[in-house]
Amino acid sequence: MSPVRIVISESMREDEDRLTQTIVALAGQYGRYGYRRITALLVRAGWRVDKDRVERIWRREGLKVPKRQKPRGRLWLNDGSCVRLRPTHPNHVWSYDFVSVRTHDGRSVRLLNLIDESTLFAGLQTSCSATFGDILSSK
Repeated sequence: MSPVRIVISESMREDEDRLTQTIVALAGQYGRYGYRRITALLVRAGWRVDKDRVERIWRREGLKVPKRQKPRGRLWLNDGSCVRLRPTHPNHVWSYDFVSVRTHDGRSVRLLNLIDESTLFAGLQTSCSATFGDILSSK
């Protein structure tokens, strides 16, 4: 077998550089757009490209669409103000959640999940008959 030679013309390289710059600029301008939507914008702007070429450049440049962040649950008062605290140091803000599960023999077990919002340290306390008052008094 003879090796296949691919010759890329000088104008192709210039076109590739301009296209790369345009893709990076569009990705910066439209942060939530992926390579398919950027391809549609390029076609509308008069570029003769397909999604495969844009995807190749997209990956080469290390572009990614950021993950969507889930909206956090807020505690709202009637006047519309938010009472959620932002942690400034460890042990400043803790979140807790009781979870009840049943074992295979039908007994109920309650789990208390504790999370330090600053360090994301997680603690877990289990009990078959603990109440919230019992947990507070054991501190």
